[in-house]
Amino acid sequence: MLNTLRKLFDSNDRQVKKFFAIADEIDALEPKLVDLSDDELRSKTEEFKQRLEKGESLDDLLPEAFAVVRETAKRVRNERHFRVQLVGGMVLHHGDIAEMKTGEGKTLVSTLPAYLNALEGKGVHIITVNDYLAKRDCEQMGKIFEFLGLTVGLNLPFMSPEEKRAAYQADITYGTNNEFGFDYLRDNMVLYPEQLTQRELNFAIIDEVDSILIDEARTPLIISGQANKATDLYYTADQVVRRLKNEDDYTVDIKTQQVALTEDGVKKVESFLGVDNLYDAKNINLNHHIQQALKAHSLMKRDQNYVVNEDGVVIVDEFTGRLMYGRRYSDGLHQAIEAKEGLQVQHESMTLATITLQNYFRMYSKLSGMTGTAKTEEEEFRKIYNMDVIQIPTNKPMQRVDLSDVLYQNEEAKFRAAVEEIVERHQKGQPCLVGTVSIENSEKLSRMLKKHGVPHQVLNAKNHEKEADIISQAGQYGAVTIATNMAGRGTDIVLGEGVAEIGGLHVIGTERHESRRIDNQLRGRSGRQGDPGSSQFYLSFTDELMRRFGSENMQNMMERLGLPEDQPIEGKMFTKAVANAQKKVEGNNFDARRWVLQYDDVMNQQREIIYKQRREVLTSTDLKDVVLDMAKNTITQIVEAHTPKDELEEEWDLEAIEDYVEANLLPEDYLDEDDFEGLEPEEMIQLIYNEVEKHYEERAEEIGNERLQEFSKVVVLRTVDRKWMDHIDAMEQLRQGIHLRAYGQDNPLRAYQFEGFAMFEEMVQEIQEEVTKYVMKSVVTEEEELEREEVAINATANSGDTSSEQEKPKKQPIRRTDKIGRNDACPCGSGKKYKNCCQKSGKAES
Repeated sequence: MLNTLRKLFDSNDRQVKKFFAIADEIDALEPKLVDLSDDELRSKTEEFKQRLEKGESLDDLLPEAFAVVRETAKRVRNERHFRVQLVGGMVLHHGDIAEMKTGEGKTLVSTLPAYLNALEGKGVHIITVNDYLAKRDCEQMGKIFEFLGLTVGLNLPFMSPEEKRAAYQADITYGTNNEFGFDYLRDNMVLYPEQLTQRELNFAIIDEVDSILIDEARTPLIISGQANKATDLYYTADQVVRRLKNEDDYTVDIKTQQVALTEDGVKKVESFLGVDNLYDAKNINLNHHIQQALKAHSLMKRDQNYVVNEDGVVIVDEFTGRLMYGRRYSDGLHQAIEAKEGLQVQHESMTLATITLQNYFRMYSKLSGMTGTAKTEEEEFRKIYNMDVIQIPTNKPMQRVDLSDVLYQNEEAKFRAAVEEIVERHQKGQPCLVGTVSIENSEKLSRMLKKHGVPHQVLNAKNHEKEADIISQAGQYGAVTIATNMAGRGTDIVLGEGVAEIGGLHVIGTERHESRRIDNQLRGRSGRQGDPGSSQFYLSFTDELMRRFGSENMQNMMERLGLPEDQPIEGKMFTKAVANAQKKVEGNNFDARRWVLQYDDVMNQQREIIYKQRREVLTSTDLKDVVLDMAKNTITQIVEAHTPKDELEEEWDLEAIEDYVEANLLPEDYLDEDDFEGLEPEEMIQLIYNEVEKHYEERAEEIGNERLQEFSKVVVLRTVDRKWMDHIDAMEQLRQGIHLRAYGQDNPLRAYQFEGFAMFEEMVQEIQEEVTKYVMKSVVTEEEELEREEVAINATANSGDTSSEQEKPKKQPIRRTDKIGRNDACPCGSGKKYKNCCQKSGKAES
């Protein structure tokens, strides 16, 4: 263990030493730049861009570019980067985390790599923890970039898409982690290319990186809304389907779990509904409801596929026979069954899009971060984000004195001792910053200080601007400030006149956080830039962290010894024991975050595939190849299902193929089963495909190719969005119950990966079938207005965490793979074909 630690620190020192050598080069350039005029200094930006075009790399330009930014900061902000800040900038440029103590000027550090990387023209995102800091940093540091001819954008909530697009087109864009993530999700829900806001995710610099990538890592970003489906349509469709007769009006294909209306059936439905053409483009939604009602009545059997009890319609697991509480059939099938059974149709709020911050930020080509506290989580940063934590020396030697923790028998005694300490220091004018873990404790301390006549400020409102203002004044003579451990993060505390002579800012922690980083963050408020200062934590046996690690025995011993309630225990051994307890909790939390990420990675692979293909459709002007590829896959699936290789040719169900083709792909009498006689499956597929391609060309000529392309895009976007929305819900339901597989000796994660893959494959297949059917069969008139519609209404963004900063956050759980051919060997190792084995496991979500 010691050797490992020694290697880590040696590596850190070697890296820092290498960067200090480059800082020497930057220092050597300074005299030449001082003599340049403003215009000559500004012209360096264009010179650097031209050199990049000629083949130089960003690393080649780094010394000169950093020197130019330092000179600009002197002229524009009257601030000159220290050598340690230059080193911090190099760490960020190399995609790692710069750990710099509070007050070392991390905001100024970010200007160096931001400018250098912005020269490529691909955009740089600077991420902060709240809107106030984003706005402040954009205004202050933006002056440096603008002086050098770069554009700066600010991305805030409630901006219009046009404003956001302008912000993202800037060379450097400031904003919060949540807003960048939500914009990514929104971009993958838009209906027109001009509504897109973000560019490719190139380079991000995350301020307070531990807060964003560790503390908030398990909090999902969620956009939710009501599914844009009227519940009365389910009842209407149910009534219509009850009047249809099997075989006369519709055919049922058990092998493919497909139901299709016959020509007579279509006419009956049109008559019952009072519509001229069921396949008219405007009736797509109505057609979908009829199809789901048909499935509910002909394929879904009560007490076989589902039961009805006091919980409503409950799915039965087809393999185990167990009731699957909490699971719902997707794509409106569950609601169709509710209508069939005469129950109240549930109109649910649906998750339209979701992503974790972990997976959002891992999409950037290069990611970096800065904070005062990250080394304790280096393993997590390295394993999940591939970033090392480099500790940067302070500009001036650290003078803060960190006193040993003091432990009391109970909370009352602890608070009395803390208040006495505050009163004593206040009387001599020394400012105190008191950190609490909850609003309740901050108010309790406030009441006690009022009784002692000590004027003070209490921070327990989530007002970042006000917080920052109050925190910045916490170092003034005689100031007493009570705040949560995280309040006002990112704000420097400057000592008032005469405060350094009486010991500087004294920080008091009233409880140890389960993470050492949070404690170190609080301590780091004192002793900035070589200032004097001190810190101490006051603990009790009744604190949550202490209770979790069996403090009762020590408390009982103190009581047996008859020690007074106000007598503290202190010493380095005790402080070490607390640190060990924190390490255990940190390890547990890391395991929990990694476990969540492993599950979310399954969804993330699927999300990347869907979003990539959706973006291609959105920006394409010709969808002919997309539609025909979907048709080819659909034809292949149908033909293979009815011409299995392990059956004799005379046992093939050619009539079922004809029924499907007629109902979903081609006009009546284009092909019949006689055309398939004597053909191999591959020849049948090609025959049907050739006719479909010919029919597509006829449709393009009949209604106009441009109109057919727009209609195809309407169908693809609507189908993909609806199916994906339902799939998100189905995957969440699967994840919530998957842990039960452990009781059957199954690995829950493996089961989730395997079943999630099968469900995704089934969703893709359904998208292809539905798109092909509507594009090939729907009636599109020249007069009809074609509108791209959102699949949901009242969409709202939610970070999944409604707790305030003052309270302990309650993190809520998070609600490309190569395709396996149906006739390939099943990956589970059973020896069976995939279609006859695990592909069947996805049927409950069809």
